[in-house]
Amino acid sequence: MREIILDTETTGISPDDGDRIVEIGCLEVDHQVPTGRTFQCYLNPERPMSQGAANITGLTDAFLRDKPKFAEKVDDFLAFIADSKLVMHNAPFDMGFLNHELAMLGRLALDNDRVIDTLEIARTKFAGAKNDLNSLCRRFGVDNSGREKHGALLDSELLAEVYLELKGGRQPGLIFKQDQLDSNDLETTHTSIAARPRRPASLSSRLTQAEESAHKDFIKNLSAPSKWLAAD
Repeated sequence: MREIILDTETTGISPDDGDRIVEIGCLEVDHQVPTGRTFQCYLNPERPMSQGAANITGLTDAFLRDKPKFAEKVDDFLAFIADSKLVMHNAPFDMGFLNHELAMLGRLALDNDRVIDTLEIARTKFAGAKNDLNSLCRRFGVDNSGREKHGALLDSELLAEVYLELKGGRQPGLIFKQDQLDSNDLETTHTSIAARPRRPASLSSRLTQAEESAHKDFIKNLSAPSKWLAAD
C-alpha cells in the first residue's frame, strides 16, 4: 500500500491569522518501505515570516522572496500525493494549512479520512509521555542529529522511520538500500552459514569393508581418473 509521509513549515501557527506555508516535504513509502521518491518545495508565502517560525526553520524572507507561490506548485503536489494515505505528525496543523491554501485557489479540500496521525498513535501507545518528533526519535533510536532546524523533507524522513516503529518495526528479513536499489527492490537477508549449528563429527560409513573394497575396485576400472579416488 502506497502512503505519503508529509510535513509542512509555515510562517506562523494559524492560517486564520493569515499565516501561510513556506515548505512542503513528502516522502513515498510502499508497504512500509521508503521507495526513495520525494517531493519538496520552498514557497513564497507573500507575507513576512514570524520571528518564531524563522528561528525554528532558519528560513528568512530574503530566501523565500524568489521562490514559487503555492499556486505554481499545487498541481505538482497533488499529482505526487495522488489518492494515497497521508501520514503526518499532529495532522490537524498541516491539514489546516494545506486546506486553507487549497481553498484560496478554489480547490477541493483534502479529506481527513485519508489521514494517519502519528501523534495520535503515539499518544495511545505512550500515554503521559512526551510524543513530539524528537522524543519519539530518541525512544526508537532514530538518528535525528541533523535536525538542528525544522525542515519539511528532513522531518518527513525522520517521521517515516518513527512511523515504521509505531507500526511494529520493519519486517524481519527485509532491508531497504535506498542509495543502491530501485524503488521496488528488496533484499532478503538469510541466516549466515556460520550461525547454523554444525554436526559434531562426520557420520560413520554404513558400508561393510567388503562393499567398500568392491567400490574402490570398480572406480579403478573406470576409463577416466576419478576425482573422488584422487581425493582419498
